[in-house]
Amino acid sequence: MKQLTQRWLHREKEFSAFINGPLLHFWRRRQEKSFQGKDALKIRYVSFTSPNHRRAVLIAPGRIESYIKYPEVAYDLFQCGYDVFIIDHRGQGLSDRMLEDSHPGHVENFSDYVDDLETLCERELAGSHYLQKFALAHSMGGAILTLLLRRQPELFDAVALVAPMFGIVLPMPEWMAERILNWTETRTGLREGFALGTGRWHAAPFAVNTLTHSRVRYQRNLRFYADLPALQVGGPTAHWVRESINAGREILRDAAQLTTPMLILQAEEDLVVENQAQNDFCAARRQAGFPCEGETPQIIPGARHEILFEKDEMRARALNFIVSYFDRFRSAEHPAMTQLPPDIPV
Repeated sequence: MKQLTQRWLHREKEFSAFINGPLLHFWRRRQEKSFQGKDALKIRYVSFTSPNHRRAVLIAPGRIESYIKYPEVAYDLFQCGYDVFIIDHRGQGLSDRMLEDSHPGHVENFSDYVDDLETLCERELAGSHYLQKFALAHSMGGAILTLLLRRQPELFDAVALVAPMFGIVLPMPEWMAERILNWTETRTGLREGFALGTGRWHAAPFAVNTLTHSRVRYQRNLRFYADLPALQVGGPTAHWVRESINAGREILRDAAQLTTPMLILQAEEDLVVENQAQNDFCAARRQAGFPCEGETPQIIPGARHEILFEKDEMRARALNFIVSYFDRFRSAEHPAMTQLPPDIPV
């Protein structure tokens, strides 16, 4: 762990050499796959596997994200001995869109996301050779995964949610937003149009971004979208916002019924999702006798919303939380396996 931590702490200084050397070599070994989801949409995902691995991590990215953005995260988990599977949610990444215009972020029913993730689990994890199965989800992916755990609480040995979207930061009081969304819901042109104050994807300068303090990671992620227009997704549709608010309410309503072991990482400077909703979620689970790790969200000081793409110090802190948490489950069931595996050649 210490060796890996040191690498995580000093990567930005040699970021170009890393992404054009070890990371590029790792990315070339990927397996890109797909399956047919609801409404005949093609859902794409990627996997990184080794015959030597006996543990797996399923990754559910956030809104507008693609697995093409996640090779560094996959690389670090693979080096820790995990097979990695990453989904592109419907309506984003390389998966099929639902609207003729590919820029509005849209979904008909939030449960469609959950169905897709469940299908991926059935394809890759059900009846598998893995000794332990874990999940890691960011933002919108955290809401999707949590709703899946409501259906199948024993699907994973444990999960880690990074800045999960249990509530959205809105530009107006929620009661006002709800009134507007209920009105737009009956008007197709507005229902499937961009939500108020949002629009098509554009390359925002690093200086005005509210997602990360890491310039090199932000610029690399921006380049993915600029070089591959098919990845570009702009603001959400009004209907997506309505569906997501309702999904958050469902999660908080049923929090006490969720029993899967869970770690929640909270970004101290998050301007995208509501940190209070995460606090409320943990409080409900604690009162029900199923506390999250540490009983409250584990705060990453100074971090913005994209914790896994933050500056080295904050990112390393988050990865240490995640890997140490998952590793405890392995050690508990298999006492002889108490050390992280050596680095795996890639």
